Amino acid sequence: QVLERSRDVVDDVSVSLRLWDTFGDHHKDRRFAYGRSDVVVLCFSIANPNSLHHVKTMWYPEIKHFCPRAPVILVGCQLDLRYADLEAVNRARRPLARPIKPNEILPPEKGREVAKELGIPYYETSVVAQFGVKDVFDNAIRAALISRRHLQFWKSHLRNVQRPLLQAPFLPPKPPPPIIIVPDPPSNNEERPAHLLEDPLCADVILVLQEKIKIYAHKIYLSTSSSKFYDLFLMDLSEEDQQSTAGHGFGVAVTAAAERMLHQEERHHGRDFLLRAASFDICESTEEAGSGQRKPCLRASTSDGILRGNRYENGERGLRRGRNLSSWSRAFTSIQEEMAEDPLTYKSKLMVVVKMDASIQPGPFRAVLKYLYTGELDENERDLMHIAHIAELLEVFDLRMMVANILNNEAFMNQEITKAFHVRRTNRVKECLAKGTFSDVTFVLDDGAISAHKPLLISSCDWMAAMFGGPFVESSTNEVALPHTSKSCMRAVLEYLYT
Repeated sequence: QVLERSRDVVDDVSVSLRLWDTFGDHHKDRRFAYGRSDVVVLCFSIANPNSLHHVKTMWYPEIKHFCPRAPVILVGCQLDLRYADLEAVNRARRPLARPIKPNEILPPEKGREVAKELGIPYYETSVVAQFGVKDVFDNAIRAALISRRHLQFWKSHLRNVQRPLLQAPFLPPKPPPPIIIVPDPPSNNEERPAHLLEDPLCADVILVLQEKIKIYAHKIYLSTSSSKFYDLFLMDLSEEDQQSTAGHGFGVAVTAAAERMLHQEERHHGRDFLLRAASFDICESTEEAGSGQRKPCLRASTSDGILRGNRYENGERGLRRGRNLSSWSRAFTSIQEEMAEDPLTYKSKLMVVVKMDASIQPGPFRAVLKYLYTGELDENERDLMHIAHIAELLEVFDLRMMVANILNNEAFMNQEITKAFHVRRTNRVKECLAKGTFSDVTFVLDDGAISAHKPLLISSCDWMAAMFGGPFVESSTNEVALPHTSKSCMRAVLEYLYT
């Protein structure tokens, strides 16, 4: 059976291939292994640079000494190690075996360089990958037949024998698909949105409690969590008569032209406007809030086009627009737009000031705000009844239900309410992104612009938090240029960060 397997046909020539291995370390007896050899296959390991070095210094000179006329084929073995996971290979080897290092793997150019220097063919094989084994034996037979044809040139059956052929390149195995791990969405107890309440970065709303306590918040979080706040911030504040405006604390009633000039002055700090000659009347209709004393105010005559009034009152800039909300909701008393000082940058910016009802206490109201930002309610809250009262005023019925569950020792049911809260807010956030509602920053892209919301970006991306909260130009501007970016790509990124 072994003899039958040794027979082969190469280039229409029938041959019988007999293999004879060397004796290894038996230097004295190894010379007998070369006797009557037709071809010598000289092998080395591509994972052992020393074996390739010994090819030139030891094995090839020895072969030429004992077999001066026998052709030699250089073969690089263990080709699969070039593309294998060496850590897994080393773990599978014997405990005392020397580990294979990545820098010891020889590239094919090294073997070809040595083969070219010796003037012999070069092949690579891998028994594990079943590559190149037949190529080595077929071309070794061809080399032996070519050598015999030089001596027996009259034999016609040797005329069609080809020289050793070039080996087809090895196709590395298809790498396993990369393991793509999509990070889980932020958990319900994510601290970042709640942290915006403690560190009011990019705040655009001031909630005033009991006429003296100010809480800074963000339109996008309040409006996407509460329908009442959504309607409040979309309310048209321009339709306000002079009487209600004065009732909200305006010190000066100005004409539309004067207001436009005040806007221009805010954009150009340090520029003084010339005042035209004007006659002023005392307006007796304005009363100080909370007292019965009448407070006179300056009113420009219709002949005056520009008026520079007192724009600073109680240390803040004059109010811009306002509206009385006592008849609209029990939770709010008024809403106003004014130039207020940012609590972090100490720069003046246009903010919305909402005065809350006097019955709303600061502690429970902060718990309500935390729910509007995170969808969570702490079971250990003390003033649950006050929280339920505020939730009733703001029409946040899910929060009132969570309070009822805690009072009934059924707090475990609040998890489902929190999940529904996040699903509902995700849909509203997508709508605000699509319409640009409550946006405070615009990304200028190659093919257009997209409006976005700084608070949502800060709470969902470290890079955005550093850009808008750090000492960068983007933290104080409303437009951010992102070159080499399209609207479709940026919209996909924003939707991922938002949801």
